[in-house]
Amino acid sequence: MPDTLKLAFVGCGFVSRFHLEGIERGAPRTRVTAVVDPDPAAAAELAAATGARVFSNLDDALASGDFDAVDIMTPPGLHESMTLSCFAANKHVLLEKPMALTLDACDRILAGANATDRVFMVAENAQYWPDVLAARDLIREGAIGDPVTADASFRLRPNSEWFRGGSPWRLDSAQAGGGITIDGGSHWIRPLRMWLGEIEEVIGITGHPWRDMGGESLSRALFRFKSGKIASFECLMLDTWHGPGPWWRVTGTDGELLVAFDRQGGVMRVDKAHPNGKMIDGEWNHALGYAGEMADFENAVLDGSPLAAGPEQSLGELRAALALYRSVESRGWEKV
Repeated sequence: MPDTLKLAFVGCGFVSRFHLEGIERGAPRTRVTAVVDPDPAAAAELAAATGARVFSNLDDALASGDFDAVDIMTPPGLHESMTLSCFAANKHVLLEKPMALTLDACDRILAGANATDRVFMVAENAQYWPDVLAARDLIREGAIGDPVTADASFRLRPNSEWFRGGSPWRLDSAQAGGGITIDGGSHWIRPLRMWLGEIEEVIGITGHPWRDMGGESLSRALFRFKSGKIASFECLMLDTWHGPGPWWRVTGTDGELLVAFDRQGGVMRVDKAHPNGKMIDGEWNHALGYAGEMADFENAVLDGSPLAAGPEQSLGELRAALALYRSVESRGWEKV
């Protein structure tokens, strides 16, 4: 096997900066050798940081670029065609979530992946957040007894650089496939699935308090898991001031875990021995999630290591979001 992973960045928007930081932090054997974007300024900025060759479109890059794998960070509506083109060119693929906007498109992508021997991974950096992993380990160890229920809360003030400068497609529901639920909400759904298992059905409601976003900027839902457990889920994107609080609360028969305190992160354990709560020691920088993500892809390609979560795993977040959208229309529980 080669000792260096030559990678092409396809899409040089805001998220590409986090992927590059992830490589610098956690994937020392990966080198970005090509950058692809129709915006010459965006491509030039990344090329200057990496020494990569610039391409304005994927076809030209696949025809003459020097790389073994692609990291696709484009609007989701482009994922299917781009991913299938890369499989046809015998490239390994790291694809930003969601895999695609419809389950049929995801099925076609997975069929294309299964027809090759290339690594296919869907990027969900919450899978690697240090506090999410610490909570998973504590739950497995029985630190709070048997988990009973959980709450997930995603509240964010819009960042103009993220939504308009780096990723304006997020404001377009046709390109994004919806609003905050299908986009940022996936980062709050994945940990719930890691801790409580697979979601069976959803009931929810959405709203549009932030008018700049074409899709919903508010969603609230209940998830019923196959285990019978229940979790609440909320997303809010609004240009107002949000108070501090945990992103998740997991309640068990012997205590609670409060997970991720806004952008500082961290895990607090509350139980008989610590009725006022005890912070767990650890490094809680959420940027480390990208380091883990890029390291996972690098190790899978270069060493043949199994992925922490295969691409099919990402369908759980997409199915939950789509079920929530159907629930808004039916005003009832919808199967995931």
